Amino acid sequence: MDIATIIGLLVTFGLVLGAILMGSSLGTFMNPPGLMIVVGGTAGVGLISYPLGKVLSAVKVAVNVFRFEVADVVERNRQLVGFAEVTRREGMLALEGELSGIDDPFLKQGIQMLVDGVEPQRLQTILEDELAGVELRHRQGAQIFETLGGAAPALGLVGTLIGLVQMLQSMEDPSAIGPAMAVALLTTFYGAILATIVFNPIAGKLRLRHEEEMLVKELTLKGVMGIANGENPRLLVQALQAELPPSARQPQE
Repeated sequence: MDIATIIGLLVTFGLVLGAILMGSSLGTFMNPPGLMIVVGGTAGVGLISYPLGKVLSAVKVAVNVFRFEVADVVERNRQLVGFAEVTRREGMLALEGELSGIDDPFLKQGIQMLVDGVEPQRLQTILEDELAGVELRHRQGAQIFETLGGAAPALGLVGTLIGLVQMLQSMEDPSAIGPAMAVALLTTFYGAILATIVFNPIAGKLRLRHEEEMLVKELTLKGVMGIANGENPRLLVQALQAELPPSARQPQE
């Protein structure tokens, strides 16, 4: 569970709601036409820009913002070096006994192919194709939320223009000016809230999650290939830690 995301949402929305309630009631900021324009219009833009299946899958991907857990790269390095030591002492088939303790599907796939005797070149191709697929899915998820983040304030502006036109058409009726002005202002408010607090932060967090996961998977690929090529475990430690920041590196024994 990502506590930072939850705290950020609670603090941000809490401050906005607090500021509203200090000067008026929450009902003052509820405007059905404005919500229809911004919320419904933003959803429509998403469906125009991407297939329905991609939009629905992006909603599922967004759950990663709250409960995504990245494997510890230091622990993953130790695990891979341990597999290399087992292979060096007992042979590649000895890794079959380690499969039941592996939770990461990508690592398990690589170790399984080592046990099955897949040639190193073929093994690397399969794992790199898997990485490319993960990168594509993650990039599309972030792009969808970036599209929504750009559409929401634009539709807020559309709502503002609609409200202004309605207001100018009813200048002779003072009672009609207020509702038209509400649409004009509140649609801009809704668009800014959705873009600034929801869509753009989700897109940014998804990109960060992608970078963290890709780092672990790339290190896993390097470790699995080191085992496949029979590298010395001590040399494999140096190869795996070369891509890590100094603070994450462990002193060699």
